[in-house]
Amino acid sequence: MKKLIQTLKNIYKIEDLRYRIIFTLGIILIYRLGSKVVLPGVDPEMLTAFAQRTTQGVLGLLDMFSGGAFSNASVFALGIMPYISASIIIQLMTIAVPYFQRLQKEGESGRRKMNQITRYLTVIVLVLQAPAYLTQIPDEAKIMAQTPFLLSSIVILTSGTIFVMWLGERITDKGIGNGISLIIMIGIIARFPFAISSELTDRLNGQGGLVAFLVEIVFLFLVFVVSILLVQGTRRIPVQYAKRIIGNKQYGGVRQYIPLKVNAAGVMPIIFAQALMFLPLSFARYGAGGQIMSKFVAAFASYTSIWYNLIFALLIILFTYFYTAITINPTQMAEDMKKNGGFIPGVKPGKRTAEFIDTVMSRITLPGSIFLAIVAILPAFAGLLGIQQNFAQFFGGTSLLILVGVVLDTLQQIESHLLMRHYDGLMKSGRIKGRAGGYASSI
Repeated sequence: MKKLIQTLKNIYKIEDLRYRIIFTLGIILIYRLGSKVVLPGVDPEMLTAFAQRTTQGVLGLLDMFSGGAFSNASVFALGIMPYISASIIIQLMTIAVPYFQRLQKEGESGRRKMNQITRYLTVIVLVLQAPAYLTQIPDEAKIMAQTPFLLSSIVILTSGTIFVMWLGERITDKGIGNGISLIIMIGIIARFPFAISSELTDRLNGQGGLVAFLVEIVFLFLVFVVSILLVQGTRRIPVQYAKRIIGNKQYGGVRQYIPLKVNAAGVMPIIFAQALMFLPLSFARYGAGGQIMSKFVAAFASYTSIWYNLIFALLIILFTYFYTAITINPTQMAEDMKKNGGFIPGVKPGKRTAEFIDTVMSRITLPGSIFLAIVAILPAFAGLLGIQQNFAQFFGGTSLLILVGVVLDTLQQIESHLLMRHYDGLMKSGRIKGRAGGYASSI
């Protein structure tokens, strides 16, 4: 406690850090207030049935990521996920489209152009998703004529998400960083008190009682610890172990390390995969007259269905390999080692070293991606065991992994400011590692 109090005092002493934290809290307050502002033309008193419907299935996930704005029919109802979807598309195009490959190699100017294209694509996604969302709002809650309501609401929902993007960018530029990630995390945290109180009430009034609830809390804590280890990955891999992975027994007795992680992608594969899983439901139009969803959409509307979790897990594995490939360049690592006089014992510098690193990275990424996928689908098993969905989503899954990753990144940012001014960090045992292994990363 004494260490914590002293750290808080040190944070207050650093004017720049104090300003950034206060600025970030102010932006978060604006975001949370905006999530309570209901769309013009919607009667909030008539949204009870709609709010109950959005607690089930994938709609409940959408509501959690928006911090309740989805079920409130808020101006921020679509949240930040359309921007994530657009970002995924642009990231994939850097592999297949030469124009985007050139932009990626142009440094800062290319990054600005890609960000601008991502924003334009986000608007297109919003214009397509907004009508699908509006058709889910009950007709009795709409107090405007259909056409004016539809047109005005599309503009407002699109503007709302663009504004949330702008808030995230302000946090990144003038706050403590990781703006978009922090916006997502705040939405998840906002739903946690409701989820835990709802589960406690359900257990006290139903089967298991307080004992069952305490068992759930203990298991949740264990999953939380595992998630921290999974997000951080391993700090470094011994060369000897790496050679065993690829079947090379000729290694020396000196214990040396290479800077590779079992989970180099962090939580980004989870976010990417979840954004894609939202798309079928986002574009599905529910008619007020009881239009039946197609079997395809119905299969993806339940987070406990076999097809949903199977495809979700496969997407996570694929995106883990994809994100690892674009963040780790074995050829560049081999060249840097050669320039600095470094080498891997028993492996020739240059091309052979690059091939060695690439092979090791491919082998260790597979178990890391599978483990990440298993943790991601744990909420489905929790739901099958009778835990309410709102609370089950915190047993691993997207919510907990994102929460852990962003918290670690944020603490790492704060610690960097402290260490830069010769204050003690947040932990005595060493520096906090974020998703990027010591460097803060943002979505």
